[in-house]
This record gives sequence, C-alpha cells and structure tokens, in this order.
Amino acid sequence: MAIGMVQIGVIHTPYDSSKKPPFQSSAGEEEEEEEFRVKLYPEYAQGLMDLKSFRYIYLLYYLHKVDHSEDRSMTAHPPSLGGREVGLFASRSPRRPNPIGLSVVRLKKIEGNEVFVSCVDAFDGTPLLDIKPYFSSLDSKEDSNMGWLDGVGKDEHLSLMGGGQR
Repeated sequence: MAIGMVQIGVIHTPYDSSKKPPFQSSAGEEEEEEEFRVKLYPEYAQGLMDLKSFRYIYLLYYLHKVDHSEDRSMTAHPPSLGGREVGLFASRSPRRPNPIGLSVVRLKKIEGNEVFVSCVDAFDGTPLLDIKPYFSSLDSKEDSNMGWLDGVGKDEHLSLMGGGQR
C-alpha cells in the first residue's frame, strides 16, 4: 500500500553536507547560538495560530539525506553499546522503512510563517511533514525508562552519541 504525504515547509539549520547535525538534538552552547528555524509554506501559516503558547513542539520531517537503498537491516548498532546489536525499532537509527525524523524542540518565537526553535538534528533544507504541540501532562510519562540505555552511563551515552554512527 502506498501512503502519500505532503511537505508543509522546510527546516533551516546550519548543517549541510560539510557539517553533520548532532545526534538527538544534543547540541552544545555553540549550536544554540546558531539559527534554527522552520519555514512553513504560506498556505499552512494559519495552522500556527496559538502555537506560540507552547514552550516545546514536535517536528516531524523526512530524512531526505539518508541513503535508504543499501541497508534494509532490521537491526541497528547504537554507538553507546560498543557494537552490540538491537532491533531497529529499539533504536533511533535514521535507516528505517519509513525515513521519518522526530525532534522535540524549544519554541523560541514565531514571525509570520517562520518558527524559530532550539537545535534540531536535521540537515538544512530538510522537508517538514508536521508540527505538533508538546503537552507536558500527556507527553511526559512519570514511569518512563531508557530501555537498553539504563545499563549505559548517561555521560558515556551522550559522549558516544556526539561522535558515533547512528
């Protein structure tokens, strides 16, 4: 079954082919000083009404720079596991059957059809599929855990995510 989607805008970041985005939006202070913005196509601008009342939003986007022709594996090797294999759906690898990215970002301001946000781990020019509000009472689960990452030290995980492969 074919499923169609509509691109509603473009994500603009300082990351092009010469500068890779950080993993999981784990930006340092230097990235936060750079501009990250989402430009909606004009016909979708009215959909931004009342979005400014939220502190955080979800961005859903198409991972257009990932080569999906090669690796159809249903497993992944997260860098924080030192070579250990996990199921693809237990990872955040960009090599997925449906190359959809998801980031929670801080909403800084909205000007017209542009949404200025905190660091998003996407290349400049990434096609935007959707924006959704982050509701603290719905989207934060008190009993959540880190799955297989519970066995990996937090600092170790973050340092490996910044320099390893996805």
